[in-house]
Amino acid sequence: MKRRSFITTIPAAAAAGSLPASGSSSKPAPPTDKWGPLLPSRPLGQTGDSVTLLGVGGFHVGWTEKNHAAEIIETAMEGGIRFFDTAESYQEGESERRFGEYLIPKYRNEIYLMTKTTAKDAKTAREHLEGSLRRMKTDTLDLYQIHSLRDPEDVDNRLANGVLDVLLQAQEQGKVRHLGITCHTNPEALLRMLEQTRDTQPFQACQMPVNALDPSAHSFIRQVLPLLQERQIALLAMKTLADGRFFALKRRPEWVQWQTENPIIPTSLSIRDALAYAWSHPVSTLITGAENASLLREKIDFAKTVTPLSAEEQRGMEAMLQAYPSDEVEYYKRPTS
Repeated sequence: MKRRSFITTIPAAAAAGSLPASGSSSKPAPPTDKWGPLLPSRPLGQTGDSVTLLGVGGFHVGWTEKNHAAEIIETAMEGGIRFFDTAESYQEGESERRFGEYLIPKYRNEIYLMTKTTAKDAKTAREHLEGSLRRMKTDTLDLYQIHSLRDPEDVDNRLANGVLDVLLQAQEQGKVRHLGITCHTNPEALLRMLEQTRDTQPFQACQMPVNALDPSAHSFIRQVLPLLQERQIALLAMKTLADGRFFALKRRPEWVQWQTENPIIPTSLSIRDALAYAWSHPVSTLITGAENASLLREKIDFAKTVTPLSAEEQRGMEAMLQAYPSDEVEYYKRPTS
């Protein structure tokens, strides 16, 4: 795959849209590309690109059976998804290898491709980048993100050790189009990174948890989202079902176990309502994990028919979930002591 300038395949008129207005009867024909109709799209911050409002999370692609991984990718393309997420750290590169086998050779010019690095220093960041490009059989990434920031100290160390410098150089070389950051542990980490880079503003995207329990404690939505909007940084929503802990039983992957007699879904919310909550925020895309095609088809159907929640409805959901133990459900948060 030769390096190329990403050509947005979604018409500009679609890029201005997000969710259809409640009660709207008009249903314009969806935009299409060579593979068929696309899901609705949203602008990716101020990049000038648009992305489908549902994206595929690469973690599940990496750990599920290979035949399921291939089917997930085909189902995503058939369903109109054109945003694909992965990371060097997922299954020691296996997720990226599967993208390189099942996704890139056929679909590279029609998708928006993102991967991430957990590197703590410049040398490792360079190695991660070259490894990702090699495994995915491409020489250009649409988005490359500094992944899994832990806390303010972690931010300071990565900056001091030259991780961002490597990404900026890769951007200058044309290996990376846009840069971003991710965090699920501590909103203060994202705030520190945004403060440390306020003069240069190198980031075009930020990936973080967006769900109806998040405002209960150590909230990314409350603390980080206003600053992202102010700087026109695209918000990529993850953990919209709290990494599966909205459900009664979580068995994926096997090394994470969770079971409760009082699950959020369906006791308090439906899956549709939970996703509608996330989509009612200014997210560019909602990244979903699915270990088989049937689960992904369900999310695609939701994306086609979802309507926005009012501010009052959102607040009602948040209030209803305050009774749940946020530190157990959102177990991945590690606030600074």
